Amino acid sequence: MSTRSAFVPPSFNATEWTEIRPLIDALKAREVESAAAFERWLTDRSELDAACSEARANLYIATSCDTDNPAHADAYTRFLEQTAPHLEVAGFDLDRRQVELHERFRLDPARYHVLERSKRASVELFHTENVPLQTELAKLGQEYGRISGAQTVMFDGSEKTLPQMTQYLLRPERLVREQAWRAVASRRLRDRAALDELLDKMVALRDQMARNAGCPSFVEYAFKDKQRFDYSPKDCETFWSSVERHVTPLVRRLDARRARSLGVDALRPWDLNADVKGRPGLRPFAGGRDLMRKTQAVMDALDPRLAAMTRRLGAGSGDGADAIGAPLVTEYLDLDSRKGKRPGGYQYVRDASRKPFIFMNAAGLHRDVMTMVHEAGHAFHSMLSEEDPLLDYRHSPIEFAEVASMSMEHLTMPHWGVPGGFYADEESLARARREHLEDAITILAWIATIDCFQHWMYRHPTHTHAERDAFWLTLDERFGRGVSWEGLGAERESLWQKQGHLYGHALYYIEYGIAQLGALSLWLKSKREGERSAVDAYVRALSLGGSKPLPELFRAAGLTLDFSDKPIAMVAEAVERELEAIPA
Repeated sequence: MSTRSAFVPPSFNATEWTEIRPLIDALKAREVESAAAFERWLTDRSELDAACSEARANLYIATSCDTDNPAHADAYTRFLEQTAPHLEVAGFDLDRRQVELHERFRLDPARYHVLERSKRASVELFHTENVPLQTELAKLGQEYGRISGAQTVMFDGSEKTLPQMTQYLLRPERLVREQAWRAVASRRLRDRAALDELLDKMVALRDQMARNAGCPSFVEYAFKDKQRFDYSPKDCETFWSSVERHVTPLVRRLDARRARSLGVDALRPWDLNADVKGRPGLRPFAGGRDLMRKTQAVMDALDPRLAAMTRRLGAGSGDGADAIGAPLVTEYLDLDSRKGKRPGGYQYVRDASRKPFIFMNAAGLHRDVMTMVHEAGHAFHSMLSEEDPLLDYRHSPIEFAEVASMSMEHLTMPHWGVPGGFYADEESLARARREHLEDAITILAWIATIDCFQHWMYRHPTHTHAERDAFWLTLDERFGRGVSWEGLGAERESLWQKQGHLYGHALYYIEYGIAQLGALSLWLKSKREGERSAVDAYVRALSLGGSKPLPELFRAAGLTLDFSDKPIAMVAEAVERELEAIPA
């Protein structure tokens, strides 16, 4: 497959505006006199957009993998300041011309409706005065990465990253857990003021962007910008209420059971992840290479199509120093946690070469297994839709993109114990499944909390720090875990700061809730109709990329787009029944 059209030169440097501009100008000036010529124009534009997207991806990947490298930081900053603003304006110019061409040449709506709708919305929302604000927001996001990437603690005789500290919260010794939790919380509090001020700047900039675009608040702006055509802020409120009625009570029942099992009067924040029988934390792999090997074994057992894509993703993972535990960094993967690496995990497809990249901070824990199969699901999505000539259709709405990733967490579950897989004994396998299902249902309450918090922030953009913290506490009362925060007021008030989406991806979190409902529903489909039926639906829907509206993508997977009481109650009840059947 050719990764570029003839329109984009093979030696093209898409980090430099001086190289990009002539191709932009050529597209703007090209005579288009037929529907076929318009389709060629769309393909050429798509390949140019893909090249520019990949240039940005490579710069972002480099700086997130090594936040201490000034050359990487400078290159990304230079792109943000000198190239990205021009691309924003040029993108609007091309969008506007594309909308005009859609008016002249009525292309097949079955193929082009989603694309035309998307570009019309972008043209309506674009305002030139927002371009420098977006540049400033991107630079502030980079500052968040620098601050969070520098957060380490001295513990157990050596310097640890915060992801590496997670393993101590699994220890059976309650005192060790408490010491680890307090060490991490104390380190976060050192940056509390800086992160508060950073968010203040971001909220003000985003509110100004909304006003510039004629929106009453950034909430309305974000819904247009994220092209949420198929649901509204009111639907988000419905989701919050449904979660409050059906998920929060279940989570608190699970917490009360945990407290009884641990023999404590009240759970504390450091009690939420430890094994209730005092067993050490699960250690399903040793380092990124071992994680990749075991992921391959699980996908081999699940489905040959998924196994083949995993093998492609793992290309190069067996090269060089191949000892278990040796760090794994390839063209497609950077899996191990280390100092100077941005926290979190993501899959970022390089759009021109169609090469996915998985970034994560593995520390040998079960949650890392979930991150790996989750991001693999995103990579599968990229690979299954990579043949589409239109870049827009090689990406799907986030609400469905996350179905692709979260479904892998659930559908791989029956195979975690296969030979060469993550768990060699039944006891560990049962623990892992229980932990996963508890996390899958608990995350819905956290998503409701974060989404509601963001809606409030951007509808009250001049709020004070005290007001923000106070509102957060009301949400913790509404959706939070059944734990005691006695003596931990500052830690509880600022707990939201650990959610990086609030800084780099504003109002991007409800997507996870919508997708988790879809993914759990697909898991229920596999239990009712068989695994092959569910995987067939999964592959069929992912192959559509973003070429269909969101409700149609859900239907292709045998799902419905619905956030009301009935589906949320059904999922909560199914998870509770499954948990009752799994040994503690």
